[in-house]
Amino acid sequence: MAFDPATLRYDANGLIPVIAQDHASGAVLMMAWMNAEAVARTLANGRMTYWSRSRQAFWVKGETSGHVQALRELRIDCDRDCLLALIEQTGPACHTGRESCFYTALRDGEEVEIMAPVA
Repeated sequence: MAFDPATLRYDANGLIPVIAQDHASGAVLMMAWMNAEAVARTLANGRMTYWSRSRQAFWVKGETSGHVQALRELRIDCDRDCLLALIEQTGPACHTGRESCFYTALRDGEEVEIMAPVA
């Protein structure tokens, strides 16, 4: 059965959350948003294309930074309202220069930075 991005369940703004995970290590790298066109573009060219809510524009990961995310597999959750992108990451995934956007942990009621920027 051919996939149609319109079959996904988008929110009221026409967006669906997508989690980017390193296909080799399993590390969760970031979370972003896609609309149906971003899903279609990603599948067509193999480069992660997101929808920037702040800029109201498409955002091809790595287009300006060089920290490209190449799609290896796109997975749909059971409710069809969230995506998991297994990707190959070049360089840090986070705009702060860290491997992952999830670099702050809550430990004993305190925020602890657990990951430094990549040198």
